[in-house]
Amino acid sequence: MQTARILGTTNATTKHKSLEGRRLVIVQPVLADGTADGNPLIAIDPQGAQRGDLVMITSDAQRVREIVGDKNTPARWSVLGNLDDIT
Repeated sequence: MQTARILGTTNATTKHKSLEGRRLVIVQPVLADGTADGNPLIAIDPQGAQRGDLVMITSDAQRVREIVGDKNTPARWSVLGNLDDIT
């Protein structure tokens, strides 16, 4: 798991069937001091986080498969929930 900030949403006109109807967001992983930690990622967001929100993301394949209901999904990252702050 890792903390990240929502940069915005994205969509794709052509995508894997497991991603149809799923909300995709662009997230920037961040360190405890809020600085960027690596490159932005695309994640499935079942939580409905908004631009600027601080969230917890995971690359746990089981979690992603549960969200999309497809064991062959190409998705890697998902939003677990919103965070109030990092302390």
